[in-house]
Amino acid sequence: MRGLVLLVAGALTLALATTVGPVALAGDKPKSGDERPDIRVRDLRGVNFVENCGFSHQAPDDPIVFPGRPGASHQHTFVGNGTTNAFSSFGSLRSGSTTCMRRDDTAAYWVPALYQGTSQVLPLAATIYYRRGTFAEVSPFPNNLRVIAGDAAATAPQGMRVTFWSCGLVSGIGPSESVPTCPATRGSFLRLHIRFPECWDGRRLDSADHKSHMAYATRAGCPSTHPVEVPQITQIYRYPTRGGEGFSLASGGVYSAHADFMNAWKPEALRKLVDDCLNALVHCGRG
Repeated sequence: MRGLVLLVAGALTLALATTVGPVALAGDKPKSGDERPDIRVRDLRGVNFVENCGFSHQAPDDPIVFPGRPGASHQHTFVGNGTTNAFSSFGSLRSGSTTCMRRDDTAAYWVPALYQGTSQVLPLAATIYYRRGTFAEVSPFPNNLRVIAGDAAATAPQGMRVTFWSCGLVSGIGPSESVPTCPATRGSFLRLHIRFPECWDGRRLDSADHKSHMAYATRAGCPSTHPVEVPQITQIYRYPTRGGEGFSLASGGVYSAHADFMNAWKPEALRKLVDDCLNALVHCGRG
């Protein structure tokens, strides 16, 4: 687990470098936008709260892309809310159970099913990092926000800022665009990482492509078209396999990695975590 934390910390440093630029990384304070002028990049490192969510179920359902159409999607594996299906809504999810450690997190998280040959490999669980991605103050997700990160149609690497595979740093193997072969050492198992955008347009809970209402931050922070900073989510799925050859995702090859999120947190609980952790520049750890 320490290796996973170090790997995530390294990925966060890369993301912050992309977001705030080399001048800020050298120690200068931000000079524009809705930022607090006393925050430096080093203040953002390790600022997060973390969810641990066990595997819940699998189904060929997707309530974002194919709402109300059970069986219309490729196979997905779900963590978090135990009731997620083609008919899921904010209300139904809030009434459902959760596999996450924080019982107030009834959000739905899912990824395409992983196969080795024709055999499905179910995830053991997922670790979900909620971070502060820019200098701007963070707002909680609105109820029923729906987001997809990554490209289900990708046939080439999407870039490791969005998604990558790993074995954890204890393996001595770095992040990889394709499925690596993990060594037979303790804690070295296959993981899939998907990073979500942190900028919302402030109006839409979804969009036609399920992405346009969101945007990734740039060096200047969130773009003017998407001015609301929300928690930056990274979903990390852990599989009981060492990886290697013959793997594919239900959406296509190993480059088609993507993940979905439907916000159904208890609103007051999410607001408290955002304020007490992300906006207070505190590492709150795991639920």
